[in-house]
Amino acid sequence: MEVLSRSLILVFLLIGFGFSKPVVSLPFGLGDFFGGGFGGGFNDGGDDARVAEELYTENNDFDTNYPGSWELASENSGVSSMHIQLLPNNKAIMFDATVFGETKVRLPGKCRPIPNTKGLMDCTAHAVEFDIETSEIRPLTVMTDTWCSSGGMAPDGTLINTGGWDEGGRAIRYMKACENCDFTEYPVALTGMRWYATQTMLADGSFIVVGGRRMFNYEFVPRPGVNNVKNYDLPLLRETTDLAENNLYPFVHLSTDGNLFIFANTRSILLDPRTQKVIREFPVLPDGSRNYPASGMSALLPIKLHGENADVIPTEVMVCGGGDPNGFALAEKGTFTPASSSCGRIQITKPNAAWKMEKMPSPRVMGDMLNLPNGELLIINGAKKGVSGWEFADDANLTPVIYKPMKPKDERFVELRPTTIARMYHSTSAVLPDGKVLVAGSNTHNVYKFNEKFPTELRVEKFWPPYLDPMLNNKRPEITSVLNAQKFQYGEEFTLRIRLRQLPVLGKKDIKVTIYAPPFTTHGYSMNQRLVVLATKKVEPVFPGVFEISTLSPPYGAVAPPGYYLLFVNYRGVPSKGVWIQIGA
Repeated sequence: MEVLSRSLILVFLLIGFGFSKPVVSLPFGLGDFFGGGFGGGFNDGGDDARVAEELYTENNDFDTNYPGSWELASENSGVSSMHIQLLPNNKAIMFDATVFGETKVRLPGKCRPIPNTKGLMDCTAHAVEFDIETSEIRPLTVMTDTWCSSGGMAPDGTLINTGGWDEGGRAIRYMKACENCDFTEYPVALTGMRWYATQTMLADGSFIVVGGRRMFNYEFVPRPGVNNVKNYDLPLLRETTDLAENNLYPFVHLSTDGNLFIFANTRSILLDPRTQKVIREFPVLPDGSRNYPASGMSALLPIKLHGENADVIPTEVMVCGGGDPNGFALAEKGTFTPASSSCGRIQITKPNAAWKMEKMPSPRVMGDMLNLPNGELLIINGAKKGVSGWEFADDANLTPVIYKPMKPKDERFVELRPTTIARMYHSTSAVLPDGKVLVAGSNTHNVYKFNEKFPTELRVEKFWPPYLDPMLNNKRPEITSVLNAQKFQYGEEFTLRIRLRQLPVLGKKDIKVTIYAPPFTTHGYSMNQRLVVLATKKVEPVFPGVFEISTLSPPYGAVAPPGYYLLFVNYRGVPSKGVWIQIGA
């Protein structure tokens, strides 16, 4: 009779709690009721719990041979996505340049005067708000030219976009994440023409803008309505320029010590933005030029936190791809040089750091490098030959690649299922809350052209990384609640509740809680991107298949600047859907 009673109550729990929102507590202790024997998962500190901790100390991810898959999300985005930023309202802001002529979406009830013409008007939109769930678009208005601009998401979730071409070169634009909002512009807020510059958030949530064509300096983004009068010389940019200017869109990453890693062409430094002092210069990275127009890729590797962190939290940068320093001049004559397949990794918080070289499975220029929720990196888009520029590349690289930074060196790169749509110059990508990757854009022409080898691309795809293998669906956790709130201060402990379809024995090593800062992506570089692995303090069962996870928010702004993040819970390499949280703002 006792066995029958326990079985009936077990069925009740599985029905009642497996398909409805969990409650905080029950009037009896599940571990006591089931004698600590319910799969070992409800023993709150006994031998079974210790076994679970030891069983997965290496945190082996679930195996999958799934090469990913592609879906067509939209036939027509209206504009070709040269720039993209995901906002906390789950809308992606996509825009190109105002100088490219008419797009495929009209501005409702208004037209824009075309600068430097005698009264000509443009009645099409050059920016849209793209709904990542429905693929619906809403046209947006930009008055100043956003061509090859830079940007980032402010702590309050506003897109701040800087620079561009011509009358847009000194502009700062603001786009809030709210219904029916549109761009607000300040046309002369910057000290000079920030065309092909990089915008990076600092530890306090403010922005710095570095470089641009013949702008060998940097400045700090002022408050709305204030015009800058001062910038700061950066000799590295003058020293690394060449005939092709292979130091544009410099790679700029905020280190966990508050300093900036700045990479231009082949060289890199660590700059203290508070004192304007260069702290150190790193060794030269071999194998060609890496920045625009050679257009390699760069990302921070995941930043791993612990309950008690080191005084300096290790920070590692990766740079991949690029090409021949003379590739631009050769492309002007119709010769497309092979792109680089080499990568370098360097720990920028280490005083005597050196590059560790690796090789991708194929050469790539103009690709994107994205942090995925489970700590892997995705390399996607681009070409195998040529450089950035109007029709200056060939041989589209259709095959995405996963990079697994913690694997042995010869197991890190894995090629995935190729797309059928070439994503060349001016293409973009963005990680979405459901773990898919939005892929959009591509325009190698100075106007929209559709009957070409590489046409202007308005189709939008979604790529499913290997962790979305349908065979892993029953392993995918679901975040059912963030118990404290969804806004946290630095160093604050908070609790998540997750549901798993299976009834596993979970230890801390099975679970990885990550937060992801969605970047502003353009020209192969994702500005302000970072993935932080939070410290997991404990994992405790609540009901069958339901667990509470106690974790710590980042300790300070240099680790994770204030603002919005997507929070994911990964169960042995399989991420949940992300939920938006706000830190330090």
